Amino acid sequence: MTKKSFPSSSSSSSSPSSVQALYDLCKKTFTPSGTSTASPQAIEKLCSLLDTMRPADVGLKEENQSDDRGHGLFGLPRFNRVGRWAQPITYVDVHECDSFTMCIFCFPTSSVIPLHDHPGMTVLSKVLYGSLHVKAYDWVEPEQIKRSMEPNYSSVRLAKLSVDKVLTAPCGTSVLYPNRGGNVHCFTAIAPCAVLDILAPPYDEAAGRKCTYYHDYPYSSFTTGKGDELNDGDEEDYAWLAQIGTPDDLYMRSGEYQGPVIQV
Repeated sequence: MTKKSFPSSSSSSSSPSSVQALYDLCKKTFTPSGTSTASPQAIEKLCSLLDTMRPADVGLKEENQSDDRGHGLFGLPRFNRVGRWAQPITYVDVHECDSFTMCIFCFPTSSVIPLHDHPGMTVLSKVLYGSLHVKAYDWVEPEQIKRSMEPNYSSVRLAKLSVDKVLTAPCGTSVLYPNRGGNVHCFTAIAPCAVLDILAPPYDEAAGRKCTYYHDYPYSSFTTGKGDELNDGDEEDYAWLAQIGTPDDLYMRSGEYQGPVIQV
């Protein structure tokens, strides 16, 4: 992802915009150390600020949830009713630096970001409008791996369900951490929606923070019958995850940030 920042404004203001305040707090909270080291108190402050943010704070218009023609954000054309299923997700780069990424995802109804991970990262997500189903897993430790019986996958790794719910705006900010909170997750739009994300540190393939996609299988798919199965009564909360390539049907386009200028 290309690093991007916005020029400083020559005008002064006694009260910074919400997105400027968010940037300033992120800058104080995260460092380009390559690891996510923010304190619980710092994360709580970020959540409190994100909880107050609305679509207009980042230059968005809230979508009419009964309108299935797609969204007309960022000057992009609307789609007709027949082509609704083919609408892409819109990705908006608000700011990116060595320490964190601020970005927005705008989802048409029924669009999906498949199951994927955030290795070594802390991610804060705020639903700005609409409804979004979140299904998320954390890896079971110590690591449990089995050979896959599927021809396309060499092995599967055990994970436990952490989140399985619908988030509808207005709602609180969600947080995931490197090893808890649902680091491997999938988003499905129940209605047109937008999500403001803070990722710290950013994805960086050279540093080993590369997005990996997965397919989940029910726990019962890979039981061995040798006495090593789970016996805690919650087997339905576990799944085997198989690593896959980037899905061919992940349809995303870039949108232009049209909110208040961020002074960096």
